[in-house]
Amino acid sequence: MRSHYCGQLNETMVDETVTLCGWVHRRRDHGGVIFLDMRDRDGIAQVVVDPDTAEAFATADRARSEYVLRISGRVRLRPEGTQNPKMPTGMIEVLAKDVEVLNTAATPPFQLDEHGKVGEEVRLKHRYIDLRRPEMIEKLRLRSRISHHVRAFLEGQGFLDIETPILTRATPEGARDYLVPSRTHPGSFFALPQSPQLFKQLLMVAGFDRYYQIAKCFRDEDLRADRQPEFTQIDIEASFVEESDIMGVTEAMIRELFQDVLDVELPEFPRMSWAEAMDRYGSDKPDLRIPLTLVDVDDLMKKVDFQVFSGPANAADGRVAALKVPGGASMSRKVIDDYTKFVGIYGAKGLAWIKVNERAKGIEGLQSPIVKFMENVIEELLDRVGAADGDIVFFGADKAKVVNEALGALRVKLGEDLNLYTRDWAPLWVVDFPMFEADDNGRLSPLHHPFTSPSCSPEELKANPAGALSRAYDMVLNGTELGGGSIRIHDQQMQSTVFEILGIGEEEAREKFGFLLDALHYGAPPHGGLAFGLDRLVMLMAGARTIREVIAFPKTQSAACLMTDAPGEVSGDQLRELNIRLRQKAKAEGQE
Repeated sequence: MRSHYCGQLNETMVDETVTLCGWVHRRRDHGGVIFLDMRDRDGIAQVVVDPDTAEAFATADRARSEYVLRISGRVRLRPEGTQNPKMPTGMIEVLAKDVEVLNTAATPPFQLDEHGKVGEEVRLKHRYIDLRRPEMIEKLRLRSRISHHVRAFLEGQGFLDIETPILTRATPEGARDYLVPSRTHPGSFFALPQSPQLFKQLLMVAGFDRYYQIAKCFRDEDLRADRQPEFTQIDIEASFVEESDIMGVTEAMIRELFQDVLDVELPEFPRMSWAEAMDRYGSDKPDLRIPLTLVDVDDLMKKVDFQVFSGPANAADGRVAALKVPGGASMSRKVIDDYTKFVGIYGAKGLAWIKVNERAKGIEGLQSPIVKFMENVIEELLDRVGAADGDIVFFGADKAKVVNEALGALRVKLGEDLNLYTRDWAPLWVVDFPMFEADDNGRLSPLHHPFTSPSCSPEELKANPAGALSRAYDMVLNGTELGGGSIRIHDQQMQSTVFEILGIGEEEAREKFGFLLDALHYGAPPHGGLAFGLDRLVMLMAGARTIREVIAFPKTQSAACLMTDAPGEVSGDQLRELNIRLRQKAKAEGQE
């Protein structure tokens, strides 16, 4: 029905006859001449309708915003003084000969160029309108380009695109499963996959050597800006590899992607141990664009007569750390109080601070309610953090986990509030993760998943599970975890040892992972992989605030779809077919 997309028109097409199909973005009547801005997925073109073409003019006269039109006409240069060099089509216009209304449109719930004045709920309710915005079209076009580039790169590296099941078995992988009842097996359930983890390992056992998939994954967990209940993963697995092989090929893919799509040459990907990341940044995904770092001062605080500091400093699981902010002494008390409330979100009981006004004056040149308790260590403390006149030093003192989370988050917030970023892009590999983490009761759980290979033998793992490191690695960009992976366990003895440490007995292991354990008996090769969050990758490359902006039909923070009203109730007949009785209805009927 069309000869060109609106955004394809340019000066080289002057005097050509074209046919456009699209929506009326804007209609203007200037002294008897009607101007229509026609919009499609490629852009906007200006159409001029003269009264001389009576039928076309009458049709254009009744056209309104978001009407669907088909227009034929001649391309011409815009008159001098009316050109718009900022628009790709701003040098030309189309003089219409025929105008056809393909469909009318009700007044939309919001104007596309005024979307900022309406709430996100309204835009998600009418997502098909929101997606007409040029900004949204560009984000989804970028997503398509990224997916295409990833496929082309991995195919070029010998990876095979292989699909894995969506209906599978529930397995413990760190989040709650979405369950699907089986009609043909009453009382039994499928689970939607949290990842293709087990199946891609089985593909390695099967000998496919290099696999990838742009896979849908599902996790029933609390949502935030970079989480959705269903998300898309670039899943990669290979056999006969070490960590450096997987890291090398995926880093090359990301470098080439940024170069080709954004014309950005990413800087070097440094490697940092998990322990160093937590020690210096309080996070296992540090944003290296922000020059602030945490400094340990436990040894100094053991000496002070201030229980708030000396208590955690002397505790086995405690930490006291300092965070210097250059030029921060100008902060008002209200700003400091706001930061104190902020760190409270992460469990911190308070936020101690020292303003360095004139360091040469000693204690007299410092401003703080706590400095009187620290006279015997103050000079050494200021030297260690490199404090100078005009700086402020914040302190965290608590269990190490609380201090890391609170000061790590404060570091990022200060970077945003004070615009401390030193560069546009800061990639990083985080390596040498602990194999396990302990809860408050000392019970161990895998930091990643139970199929991650430790960097020691089964005997060494049994002897010191809490101190064992894993062969895991995360790619981080600008404080966001882009992807994570590991070398997997390919030895049945090692897998059984990990299950034993996790308290998963042989019977439970057989029930949940029997098919994988069986496969490890039949010549499983050494293998490993990495999974990228496609939504997060697109979010960063698009400069979006949340992954909802780069997903065509996202869910809300409460995991609901406002457009389709999902999740919703189903009929009693459907429930009976699935042998399901809802507890509330059963109570109402006096059956429970």
